[in-house]
Amino acid sequence: MKETWSLDELYLGFDDPKFQADMDRLEHLLAEFSDITGQLAQMEPKDALVKALRCQEEIQTVSSNLGMFAMLRQSADTRDAKSASTAEKVWDMLAEMEGSSAIFRHFVAKLDNLDELIAADPLLMEYSYLLHNIQADSKYLLSEKEEILLAKMNMSGASAWEQLQANLTSSVPVEYDGKTITLSTVRNMAYDPDPAVRKAAYGAELKCYDRIKDAVAFSLNSIKLQVINECKLRGYKSPLDQALHLSHMKRETLDAMWSAIDEYLPKFWAYYKAKAKALGYEGGLPWYDMFAPMGKNDKKYTIEEARDVILELFGSFDADLQAMGKQAFDQAWIDFYPREGKVGGAFDCGVPSIKQSRVLTNFDGAYGDIVTLAHELGHAFHDRNTFSHRPLNLDYSMPVAETASTFNENIVNHAALAAAQSDAEKLAILESMLMDAAQIICDIYSRYLFETAVFDNRSSEFMPADRLCEMMLEAQKKAYGDGLDHDTLHPYMWLCKSHYYSGSLSFYNFPYAFGGLFARGLYVRYQQEGDAFVAKYKQMLHATTVCDVEDAAKIAGVDLTDRKFWLASLQSLAEDIDQFIALV
Repeated sequence: MKETWSLDELYLGFDDPKFQADMDRLEHLLAEFSDITGQLAQMEPKDALVKALRCQEEIQTVSSNLGMFAMLRQSADTRDAKSASTAEKVWDMLAEMEGSSAIFRHFVAKLDNLDELIAADPLLMEYSYLLHNIQADSKYLLSEKEEILLAKMNMSGASAWEQLQANLTSSVPVEYDGKTITLSTVRNMAYDPDPAVRKAAYGAELKCYDRIKDAVAFSLNSIKLQVINECKLRGYKSPLDQALHLSHMKRETLDAMWSAIDEYLPKFWAYYKAKAKALGYEGGLPWYDMFAPMGKNDKKYTIEEARDVILELFGSFDADLQAMGKQAFDQAWIDFYPREGKVGGAFDCGVPSIKQSRVLTNFDGAYGDIVTLAHELGHAFHDRNTFSHRPLNLDYSMPVAETASTFNENIVNHAALAAAQSDAEKLAILESMLMDAAQIICDIYSRYLFETAVFDNRSSEFMPADRLCEMMLEAQKKAYGDGLDHDTLHPYMWLCKSHYYSGSLSFYNFPYAFGGLFARGLYVRYQQEGDAFVAKYKQMLHATTVCDVEDAAKIAGVDLTDRKFWLASLQSLAEDIDQFIALV
């Protein structure tokens, strides 16, 4: 089994004749699409739609292959300057397409016989959801010139402010134990087994923010004001209304989820207080011990052992999932080990043209790395179930993006709990599960409350760094209740989280709560229904790219606007919390 992935099925390298041919092909296709959109008014509507969609399909396939190849190479070696410049060149070429895309969207928006045209052509029938969404989006669409102007101004507006936040947080020096380290390094110390290290790292982290807080506060204020103004210009009621619209999700679903979470918050506070007591504290848990490891699960796995565990568990759920997992391990889909120049963390990248995925991890043999592998292969399985769609029907919205990945985590964690050989091992597994669950409930709720408050205030006031810190503390107190020690919260969570710093993606928080609880609720259904659930689950994954979130869930028998579904998901977590409390 290879330890690094192979990209040969895309290109053998940048000097591969196929790569240069595709670069030339992309340039030709972009010019062709511009010509097509310039002639739409003179063409028969059905022919115009078919011609424009087929050209966009080719652009999507070729640009994805080129961009993914460069991105994957750069992820494996960030020192690869050729990969970085190539990726940038591809995205710059696609940016030039924005004007033509706006013309096409305006053309579709004005068609008053769209259903009749769709019914008359098999290709258009497959793109019915896409075309109807373009029409639905048309009320938020500006003129061609305005769309181009906004896209260009965004480069020196929100995108520039976003880059400033990224640059400042990645370069700010942190003084720790007589050494200068990075912010990411000191934040990772929150997981250190030594309590003295965790506490000192927390103090060093908070202290470093004073160097950059004012500049980042300007970034946040500027981005949020741009979003507010653009929402008004486009006709959205609010940034949240825009986020839900782009997520293809109803407000009733969001309200049902938050209502259920509100009811169960005290249960998560009880988890934090139990952990605090086990660590020797009276009252709430200090922020710096939120990620303190508990229990003991020291077993180390080779990648071959991890493969065997994962494939066995995948097979217990579904033969297709197991077969895809076997293919991933056998056919060099995965880049396993950390090394100099390789990016941290883990991700999955679906490659539709070859109906495969590529997975990056930083495997060190711990149990958590098995969970991470299963998580990323869940994304790959989601992709596998959508690859049969046409090229423009492959994107699913943020709320459902973590469904299959988190579902896989449930498969692995529940099996590990059942097989645990000691209370210490069981406690370690439970703590890992609940630590993540509490983050998607309490932490995400605090982020949602904070961002809501920022948008509510930004139209009438500029919020300096100290005011933003106050607002963050207010949100944390409401979300964490008495589970945490209010004297040791984290006032700068607004500064270090990149999710707030996007001009096109507001409220990048509730999808995490949705994804975690949706997957957990689906796993509860699987426990109830057994094998009968599996076919519905795969059909639902297949549908996530061609229907709204609520309609996809209905395929699995779930009404997302009914808080009972969310309550059942949360109750299963509450039972895990009860186990944890009993063990500690």
